[in-house]
Amino acid sequence: MGVPEEIRKVPRPTNTVVLDNGGDGPKRYAVRERSSTKYVPGGNPQPRNGRVIGHIIDGVFVPVKEEPQAEELQMLSYGAAALVNSVSQDLLADLRDVFPIQEAHSIMAIAALRVIKPGISLSRLASACQRSFVRVFYPGAVLSSDSVSELLENIGMDEEKRREFFQKRMRAAAKAHHIFIDSTLKRNNSQVNDLMDFSCRERVEDSRDISILYAYSFETMEPLCVGVFPGDSIDATSCSTFIRDNDICRGTVILDKGFGPGSIANELKERPQLHYLTPVKPGDTRIRTYDMLNYEGVFKDQENLVLYKKGTLENGHFLYALKDAEQAIVEESRYLASVEDGEEFDKEAYAKKRNTFGVAVFESDQDLPPAVLYRSYKDRWRLEHVFQQHTNDLELTKTNAKGVFTIIGSEFINFIATIASARILKKAGGLGLLKKLSYGDLMDDLASAWRRADAPIEAKSDDEYWVHTDDLVMEELELLGLSVPVLRPEPKKRGRPRKNSDVSEPRRPRGRPRKNPESNDAP
Repeated sequence: MGVPEEIRKVPRPTNTVVLDNGGDGPKRYAVRERSSTKYVPGGNPQPRNGRVIGHIIDGVFVPVKEEPQAEELQMLSYGAAALVNSVSQDLLADLRDVFPIQEAHSIMAIAALRVIKPGISLSRLASACQRSFVRVFYPGAVLSSDSVSELLENIGMDEEKRREFFQKRMRAAAKAHHIFIDSTLKRNNSQVNDLMDFSCRERVEDSRDISILYAYSFETMEPLCVGVFPGDSIDATSCSTFIRDNDICRGTVILDKGFGPGSIANELKERPQLHYLTPVKPGDTRIRTYDMLNYEGVFKDQENLVLYKKGTLENGHFLYALKDAEQAIVEESRYLASVEDGEEFDKEAYAKKRNTFGVAVFESDQDLPPAVLYRSYKDRWRLEHVFQQHTNDLELTKTNAKGVFTIIGSEFINFIATIASARILKKAGGLGLLKKLSYGDLMDDLASAWRRADAPIEAKSDDEYWVHTDDLVMEELELLGLSVPVLRPEPKKRGRPRKNSDVSEPRRPRGRPRKNPESNDAP
């Protein structure tokens, strides 16, 4: 049955046709444009219908309301994105050398956003990028959930590209650097991939862990390469695979208690410049045999005083005993506080225990300065903390991104984010900013500095592109080198300029010159 005549006679735009969609809804009679004409050989031309431009509703033509086009934001968050970009230029260059440009920019954009917003989910990446200068610094980055999921999986599958990138980082570390290999655990509650084996360290609330092994430079406290392993694998066993996969030929492997150098004996034998460092249990008989608690020197680390002794074992390896005086006070106070009120004090147990407060003993095949060994073990937690900061929700149940490769790809990007975060901490700390406010507060301050989207890359404090930026935040931007300060002329000094007192000039005598009485010209 055709369109009723009363419907066809309703006034509507020219070059249109009314079609019956069926049903009884208000949009039954659609009005479509005549888009073109199809010519049939030997027959009459046949019209072609185009898009729907309206409907006949209750005897009236009602045009389709076009959805307004989303306008691109004219103002973008600048400060935090600029800080990440300022410390990551070499990382971006290495990514461009290894990956296609668009992938390199996408990787760097995701890493930057994870630094700015730790824990950001895949579904929020695109919108966060569009609201900040991340989109300006890394043009062409594609951050939709599906695109990021595919990117992570591709990175995880492409071991060759990851290895090439890591080798660039390893070569960038000077030979004089002390390279350490350490591990950390990350918790992930996803149930959809086979990498998440239960950790032998913790089995809480059905949580599953992955083990992250990484090599880092002691001098810069930056990671150089990273590997992902099931959470229940033994660190020492994983070390062998990690060392071989990344062709690590020099450095110091930090082993956990209970895992001696025998666990990586083959790697140590094949790589003469590879060494080990492992904590020694308090009950180890070698501590008494070599009188390791009879200290031979002291050094100062920042405000801490540390006693030390270095002993040489029969096989030529070394024992190190370190006693942190400040930590010893803390541990002794905790021990004494643990004695319940009314409980009899065991002075013999206390006498045995007091010598171990603040003490750590290590074994190594390397002759290290005790101060270097102390700082390497003391400061490693900072880098581990930064790694933990970039644990993010992969939304594996909401996307098609499943399996081991996605986890590996995500940790590769977290590795880049960790380097950037470590550099920011070093830069901000060196400038004294972290004495005034926390790292999080600093990033919040910088994120509040907005600029127009058409602003030039180089920001100047007196240009016209700033939007509602606080004076205090502007000072932070200038201190971090993210905005060129305004050069203000020095105030003019009042009065006549004073002569340089360092330059002595002979005084001109006042009055008539006096004659020399000894002169031969005297009358």
